[in-house]
Amino acid sequence: MSNQAQNPMGKDWLTTTQAARLTGWSATYVRKLAMRGMIVGFKGGRDWWVLQDSLLAFKRDMDALGPEKHNPWRAGQADGRGRRRG
Repeated sequence: MSNQAQNPMGKDWLTTTQAARLTGWSATYVRKLAMRGMIVGFKGGRDWWVLQDSLLAFKRDMDALGPEKHNPWRAGQADGRGRRRG
């Protein structure tokens, strides 16, 4: 069975379950990333589909940040979340 037959969206798109297996994250977390616009994704029917390149780029960024990803004051927080300094 070819990959195209298993995935009707094409090889670049993954279900949240496939994305969870690929990243080690939960399908719920992947779905939340897509809903918040942090990765490219859309809801088709009852399923969420995410773009593999977008998912892997986000994972690379989070892995590179390491523990800093939990720091609300880190540079580049353009969305206004976290506390203000001084």
